[in-house]
Amino acid sequence: MEEKEIIAYRKDGQIIDTQTAAEIGCENCEPIYFDNSPDALEVIRHSAAHLMAQAIKALYPDARFFVGPVVDEGFYYDFRVSEKIGDGDLKKIEKKMQQIAKQKLAIERYCISKAEAREKFADDDLKQAVMDRIEDERLCIYRQGDFEDLCRGPHLPNTKWLKSFKLTRVAGAYLGGDSSAEMLTRIYGTAFADKESLKAYLTMIEEAKKRDHRKIGTELGLFMFEDEAGAGLPFWMPKGARLRGRLEQILYRAHRRRGYQPVRGPEILKADMWRTSGHYACYGENMYLTEIDGQEYGLKPMNCIGHILIYKKEIHSYRELPLKYFEYGVVHRHEQSGVLHGLLRVREFTQDDAHIFCTPAQIKPVVIDVLEFVDKVMKLFGFDYEMEISTKPDKAIGDDAIWETATAALKEALDENGFVYGIDEGGGAFYGPKIDIKITDALGRKWQCGTIQVDFNLPERFEMEYIDENNERRRPVMIHRAILGSFERFIAILTEHYAGEFPLFISPTPVVFVPVGEEHTAYCRKLADALAEEDIDSEIYDRNESLAKRIRTAEKQKTPLIVVVGDEEVQKESVAVRDRRKREQYEMAADAFVQFIKEQTSEVRI
Repeated sequence: MEEKEIIAYRKDGQIIDTQTAAEIGCENCEPIYFDNSPDALEVIRHSAAHLMAQAIKALYPDARFFVGPVVDEGFYYDFRVSEKIGDGDLKKIEKKMQQIAKQKLAIERYCISKAEAREKFADDDLKQAVMDRIEDERLCIYRQGDFEDLCRGPHLPNTKWLKSFKLTRVAGAYLGGDSSAEMLTRIYGTAFADKESLKAYLTMIEEAKKRDHRKIGTELGLFMFEDEAGAGLPFWMPKGARLRGRLEQILYRAHRRRGYQPVRGPEILKADMWRTSGHYACYGENMYLTEIDGQEYGLKPMNCIGHILIYKKEIHSYRELPLKYFEYGVVHRHEQSGVLHGLLRVREFTQDDAHIFCTPAQIKPVVIDVLEFVDKVMKLFGFDYEMEISTKPDKAIGDDAIWETATAALKEALDENGFVYGIDEGGGAFYGPKIDIKITDALGRKWQCGTIQVDFNLPERFEMEYIDENNERRRPVMIHRAILGSFERFIAILTEHYAGEFPLFISPTPVVFVPVGEEHTAYCRKLADALAEEDIDSEIYDRNESLAKRIRTAEKQKTPLIVVVGDEEVQKESVAVRDRRKREQYEMAADAFVQFIKEQTSEVRI
């Protein structure tokens, strides 16, 4: 059967297509079949990107192409074109793609020197820009019909395989991601091995649009952005601040029970501090810098230095270690405007940050303790998760020996406790390797959240010390740790995961009271006051509107419990509850109801 045919191979950890295999040979290669496995999708989507470019070239002959990579959920191509292309043009491009694919064009590969490629594409400035970014002196070109482009591959053997694809949106993209460069047109798309998988994905995308945290956040009045105030700077409205406050309180108690000490550092420090840490050299382009009294200062992009300086204020004994500091630290990062996205990518955010100072021998038990904490938090919200170790990036501080020691410590901690994990080569922080926590939401999407980073470098740079059992001075190890990542990002993910139907224990408004008439408002106020005494928020919907409309409003606000109060409830001192989650209605005594809400909200422990 066609879907069992080989479309590529995996050799020495790399995917190579059948064209490359025919050239270099493929002994001991693992075959990749035409299916929806990650390896197969990379090949399929890479080829779909070229098919889209070929269709664009046919429809818009003056189009010039930059790059067209595979991304997490599909592919895109950046190109220049004289005509304005919008989402309304995608159907036309798709139709042309289908026509080309049906021609069953062989996809051929040939390689030439960079000098030859420079000459071949002499009149194409975008191709020249691509070659400026490539160090190799031998470049490959893939050709199908009358279209060809520089590419490393891998690609399908023939366009006949491309039947299940969809173009999703048009966007703008700066050339090479440089905001000072020209804006190119970018078209995103996706592709699968079969129509059923494509249909399932598109259905998920439609559901994701309904769950978009920006849409729900506006409808529920959780947060807002104001262009006049600045891009990427969220404002938390009362309901959103209540939700966030509940999350902060639950985590605060969990930290204290685990022996973490609360600290707080300033949001701005002299630039010399950031030079010492390495942030200035390795992260300076993402920092906001200013001058005060003739000296350069930087808004903190991370909380590390504050915790280091607090640690250094006193002399510490090995008996005090591991020493755990935590802070809800506000940080600022200069993100490009094109990548800002609701609460998921902002310029100011708050990390649930902690730094643990320990001896080298304590790394493994500390990491395991943090992973236990992570597990409790993720289970509370119903998230499955996976882990990945990220190793030394190209831009890093510290020598290879230190990095190898730190990376080995993380692997040993996970291996000895039977954890399954992947490897992200080169994905570490500039000062140390890390474990990344990736959660899976209700739609099956994966999100990067928490991180655990082992750092030998900053303790060395800041000359941190502790006194060991032999009364000698030693360097502690610094473990950077965030479980949510940031409150902004995690709340965005929670909003989409629950589609705004937040669990009672973090709901911004767990209870709405709806009095039938004015004479019932006083009883509602009494119940609301009783809940307030237990630090439980509620609202009374007593506006001059019909009862049905007020109930509908409460339902649109996704309120977990709607309590309707009339004559009978006042006389019996009871409540009539509409439970949104259980889709049930029931009656309870008022005292029992208050106790029930208290147990559901105040007794959450992780």
